[in-house]
Amino acid sequence: MKPLPSSLLTMIHEQTAMVSAPETSALVEKLRRQFGNSLQAILFYGSCLRSGNYRDGILDLYVLVDSYNNAYRKATLAWLNKLLPPNVFYLETQSENQLIRAKYAVLTLDDFLRGTSRRWFHSYLWGRFTQPIGILYQRSEPIFQLIIKARAQSAITFLSRIIPTLPPSFTTRKLWQQAFALSYSAELRPERPGYAAGLYEGDAKYYDRLTCLALPALPFRISCNDTTPTTCQTLISAFSRSRCRRAWKVRKVQGKILSVLRLLKALLTFHGGVSYIRWKVER
Repeated sequence: MKPLPSSLLTMIHEQTAMVSAPETSALVEKLRRQFGNSLQAILFYGSCLRSGNYRDGILDLYVLVDSYNNAYRKATLAWLNKLLPPNVFYLETQSENQLIRAKYAVLTLDDFLRGTSRRWFHSYLWGRFTQPIGILYQRSEPIFQLIIKARAQSAITFLSRIIPTLPPSFTTRKLWQQAFALSYSAELRPERPGYAAGLYEGDAKYYDRLTCLALPALPFRISCNDTTPTTCQTLISAFSRSRCRRAWKVRKVQGKILSVLRLLKALLTFHGGVSYIRWKVER
């Protein structure tokens, strides 16, 4: 495996900013009390991060812990989290007389690192953490550096598994539209038409730069020019392309099954579900 390019790590380090706002601080305080010394980091991603509106939606968080046994008082929750990560919970708290809502997924740091690497077949984690994120809490600088490396590895994993599905010549716009379309098709929930294109268009410079900086670590020959739009050329065997397309067909089936299993598991783990459903109905 090729080493992670230092320029890619630098870019992701610059992009992975600490997010501090009254709304997020209230959530962090509640989660720190809940998870105590097991808490390693809290990551923030998704539509609320992109919009900057923390009050009208549900914030999407990932809570990273040192071990499931340390994170939970109930052994059943720890066992379920280890069996089929992550466990997902709903959280409400008050900030400046405003109700703040969040949905958070719990993973060990080890599962997070594994899930963003090539060792993890499904796109559930490496598809998400290629996108921009914020950090609400980090236990230490070494933990922060591990998160940076995991995000860089997410990009390498994602690109390695998307590019062979494309023609030999393509634009970065087409690349990321394909990437998001395939990764979301491998989950249960459908996204509205144009959603994949909107994700790219919302931060095109980030994705173009990410692509170019990741090139040295990709497992095939590829070059990209500096024109607008950015165009890439690849040299990949027909066998590798066919194998990659078949893998995405498998991910699509696997993802539907895993999503249904996670929904069934959520009946046991999704605390606050009644409040969440009530909020959805009111919307």
